[in-house]
Amino acid sequence: MVTLLLTFLLQALTPDNQPREPFRIADNVYGVGSNDIASYLITTPDGDILIDGGYPETAPQIEANVEKVGAKLRDIKILLSTQAHFDHAGGFAALKKATGARLLATAADAEMLERGGHDDFSLGETGLFPRVDVDRRIEDEEHVRLGNVDLTAHLTPGHTRGCTTWTFDAVDRGRTLHVLVLCGLTVLGPTNVKGMPGYPNIANDYRHTFHVLRGLQPDVFLGAHLSYYDGAAKVAKLRANPDGPNPFVDPTGYRRFIDAAEQRFNELLKK
Repeated sequence: MVTLLLTFLLQALTPDNQPREPFRIADNVYGVGSNDIASYLITTPDGDILIDGGYPETAPQIEANVEKVGAKLRDIKILLSTQAHFDHAGGFAALKKATGARLLATAADAEMLERGGHDDFSLGETGLFPRVDVDRRIEDEEHVRLGNVDLTAHLTPGHTRGCTTWTFDAVDRGRTLHVLVLCGLTVLGPTNVKGMPGYPNIANDYRHTFHVLRGLQPDVFLGAHLSYYDGAAKVAKLRANPDGPNPFVDPTGYRRFIDAAEQRFNELLKK
């Protein structure tokens, strides 16, 4: 318990968890997370969807940002996970209680969410967060539908066993855009990409993930961290020129990010 409390205190002080004003990405898509740890609100006529819950301490920020964009917590019907790590799943327990929404996650990550991060293949016992029940386990390429929004889950493992990249279509000023929310490609320090006791097949999973991601070709590139897609600069650009081209439309930046991540992965394999 003492270790968990110290972890939460340190998380509250991290620069990536400082407050950030919400921002609009498309007509019904908003960034409602913290400074760098992203959460995304998708509104529909039949209720809303929230992707990722941040740190435990991020939940109040997310709740406030949802209200700031004119939505209501009670309208959030579905919570979706990209990865079962403390900085993205730590707030789910509080958000589920506040909204009454159902939490959906892939089977491999659902186990970690329900264990609160215990026995992680890379982080061990250092990335703990409040455990949370998963209401539905989803499969690769499964669709999640609410109102007029249809999201597809793409299993992109490596960063976590059940790492999930989400794609869906959204309209921005009359134009339909294909949106992608990337789970993560970072190889954490304790991780051995050649294989480790808790994840012997990690190298093949990463190779599969790069193959899958190269086939998705989004218009709008988003991710679990704003830093993945230079989000802070794009937010500033949109606010400076709200009637100009949508800076989140960045297929070139997406390909560049995938290329750089795969190069780092291959370099680690050679070491």
